[in-house]
Amino acid sequence: MKSGKTGFLKIILVSLAAALAGLILLSGLFYILVLSGVFGTMPGKDDLLEISNEEASLVFSSDSVLIGKYFAKDRTNISMDEVPEHLVKALVETEDRRFYSHRGYDIRSYIRVFLKTILLGDESGGGGSTITQQLVKNLYGRNKYGFLSLAINKMKEIIIATRLEKVYTKEELLLLYLNSVPFGIDVYGVESASQRYFSKSVSELKIEESAVLVGMLKANTYYNPRLNPENSVERRNVVLSLMEESQYLNTREADSLRSLPLGLEYLNLVKDNPAGYFVYQVKKRTLELLDSIALISGEKYDLEKDGLRIYSTLDMQVQELGSEAVKKHMDVMQRLLDRELENMGVKEKWYSIHKQQSAAYDKDTIRRDMQLFDWEGGVRMARINRFDSLWHYYKMLNTAVLIINPEDGSVITWIGGNNYRLLPFDMVLSHRQIASAFKPVLYATALEQGIPPCRYLENEENTYEGYEDWEPQNADRISTPDSTVALWYALAHSINLPTLDLYFQVGAEDLKNTCERLKFPSLTEDAPSIALGTLDLSLYEAVRAYCSFANHGLMNEPVMINKISDVDGNTLYVRKHREPDTIFKAETSNLITAILQQVIEQGTGSAIRSQYGVKSELAGKTGTAHDYSNAWFLAYTPGMVIGTWVGARTPDVHFNSDRGAGSSLALPVVAQIIREIEKDNELTDKYLASFDLPDDVYSFLECDPFRLSGIRGFFNRLFGTESVDKKEQDSAEEIEKEVRSFFERLFRKKK
Repeated sequence: MKSGKTGFLKIILVSLAAALAGLILLSGLFYILVLSGVFGTMPGKDDLLEISNEEASLVFSSDSVLIGKYFAKDRTNISMDEVPEHLVKALVETEDRRFYSHRGYDIRSYIRVFLKTILLGDESGGGGSTITQQLVKNLYGRNKYGFLSLAINKMKEIIIATRLEKVYTKEELLLLYLNSVPFGIDVYGVESASQRYFSKSVSELKIEESAVLVGMLKANTYYNPRLNPENSVERRNVVLSLMEESQYLNTREADSLRSLPLGLEYLNLVKDNPAGYFVYQVKKRTLELLDSIALISGEKYDLEKDGLRIYSTLDMQVQELGSEAVKKHMDVMQRLLDRELENMGVKEKWYSIHKQQSAAYDKDTIRRDMQLFDWEGGVRMARINRFDSLWHYYKMLNTAVLIINPEDGSVITWIGGNNYRLLPFDMVLSHRQIASAFKPVLYATALEQGIPPCRYLENEENTYEGYEDWEPQNADRISTPDSTVALWYALAHSINLPTLDLYFQVGAEDLKNTCERLKFPSLTEDAPSIALGTLDLSLYEAVRAYCSFANHGLMNEPVMINKISDVDGNTLYVRKHREPDTIFKAETSNLITAILQQVIEQGTGSAIRSQYGVKSELAGKTGTAHDYSNAWFLAYTPGMVIGTWVGARTPDVHFNSDRGAGSSLALPVVAQIIREIEKDNELTDKYLASFDLPDDVYSFLECDPFRLSGIRGFFNRLFGTESVDKKEQDSAEEIEKEVRSFFERLFRKKK
């Protein structure tokens, strides 16, 4: 009986030995097949030495803030000097404790996985891949080979890992890994992950933040700190405990770190870029520059893969002030407009028309979850139907802000709309009726001709028979027959009728020439309405033109890029000085500036002082298009020209009151930006310098704003007073009526 048991045991042992020998033989054969390239060629030593990760190109603001990326894969490579020690410790303790002792693969890990994970079903046993094997997977991916896929890919990773260990140091392998490891949502490498989740470079990471990123490597969606914060905290604390076990952290330190919140500062520059419109424009200009570099040097660069560094002109601090000012003001004005449109029945009428035109009414009324932008909450999820979505954006106020340094053309701020991701159309470049913001161009043309700022212009309504019996009026619908208005006062107070008189004195041809020098769209006809701003201009064109007033008659083309370098820091492009275009004589621009300062002090822009308390020296001009469909305000100092446009997508949507005027809808955005700049001494010195114009430039202020002509003028001259201010006009009109009545009775003849 005993010999029978012994024989049976021998049979089992022999069978196991044979099976093991067969397994070893099969494994050896499998290894040879993989090594020989039966399942695809594998990289040799030279190939491994040439490993380089494609890298995103980065865009930086003038104040060194990362504001944009262009990439096929969102990856930014770093050097080992930038990697904090605690990040390396967290990685090694969590992913591969024997990293510094193995040669690319770890037999003990395989045994642990087999016994603990496979046999006992304990998932906490971890995986068997070393950091080096994970690196191979990150670099070369995995192919499909049917049911043998896992075995073949694992074997290939082991072989390549051993080769990597022979050509790279452990530190170099760690760096390759940290620069290539995926973090989900198209983020590759620890630097990009650090920027995405904590809005900082990896060198600035704290211990607990490093633990969050390392924790994501096990399952980057399940442990994503933004999508699953509770899971992320739990996994982070596991990483911190492993660091405690290795005595890198003591118990007190580990307990303190485990109690901290995640502290995320999530920033996805692709989806929620505060400078998205600007970054897109920079991309277009960079591609043009790279084409030029290729033509000259023959060197071609891939913007999405070669890790270029683009240093832009944007001042991110001012950009953020602009975004905040827009949000604050538009949140209030949008609610007022919504209420007005609803009370006037515009909303009800719109829905009625569109439902009648709908070819699939039932489908259009189905509610769906979709992302929307609104001024109150930013981007949010809403369950609405197609009609609701269309109306939401149809009635929405859009805002564009552009700030340029007139001295060299540097773009300081570029806000092209409400939200770049959901509303990518750039309103800075959109052409809208410029309204009275055009008037300084006409007045500057007049000054260039030698017409003085004290020239008196007619302020009487006329019917223009040669222009379809056009009957323009002043904005307040008040005109005074036989009165004239000083040129400077007409511009400062944006009075229409004197402006038309000036248009005919200047002539269409000279105005057309000025517009050509300013690079405006061509004026194709002699239309006096152009003097009142019927020309469609973009904010880009308007701000560029005003730069000539701020820069003593010289206009620079706006510039967005100061420098481009390659991934190694070699300079590819440096912005060179370009001679500005001469638009006006310095004397002309100084006079226009002095007059536009009166817009701020006593004219249509005076709210910037009285309501918002802005103290800096400013020149500026409002613009309000017909029916309040477009609101403009442009202001400037010697250091910056700032322009704002506000309006809906279509001119059909607008306020029906002076809430839609440039002084009410556009000016407050500029006022809030400048007011915030005034709180910062450095920004104030940079952008809000005084004009320092000679005193004699302001001599026009000695001219009376109004002067009577005709019968009233005769009698006023007779009695020693020819001028009249606005308050005197009503009583003067009564005198005129009596005088006219006397002459009518005397000569039996009407005027």
